[in-house]
Amino acid sequence: MSFTTGHVGLNVSDLDRSVGFYRKVFGFDLAAESADEAHRYAFLAQDGTLVLTLWQQSEGAFAAGLPGLHHLSFQVPDIEAVRRAEAVVRETGATIHHGGIVPHREGGPSGGLFFEDPDGIRLEIYAPSGADDCPAPRSDVPTCGFF
Repeated sequence: MSFTTGHVGLNVSDLDRSVGFYRKVFGFDLAAESADEAHRYAFLAQDGTLVLTLWQQSEGAFAAGLPGLHHLSFQVPDIEAVRRAEAVVRETGATIHHGGIVPHREGGPSGGLFFEDPDGIRLEIYAPSGADDCPAPRSDVPTCGFF
């Protein structure tokens, strides 16, 4: 038996705000949403495949200090795609960690952009290569738990 990750479900505090954010940053399509105001959710898809389900059933902000999700990572083909995504993320005003694109390790080829959604859920957009010329996060700069 083998497993692959299916869709990911996230609790959000404001469904409309979160749907707008994820559609703008990732270009997801709104595949379906609930009509029931008491149980709001949205299915976000890419190329007809469900990727993310957002559930409006929480308050406050993501608690990085509790067990659960560390961060949600999305791979893109190359570092140029990460740079394009970074420009969109910056347009949203989202919190960006490490100042921008960083390699996963000093001199390593893979790397990406670490940022937060409107509820503080930690996200990453990365490429498997091309980040080796970017500066690695410094030990004197807080990493917010990403590394």
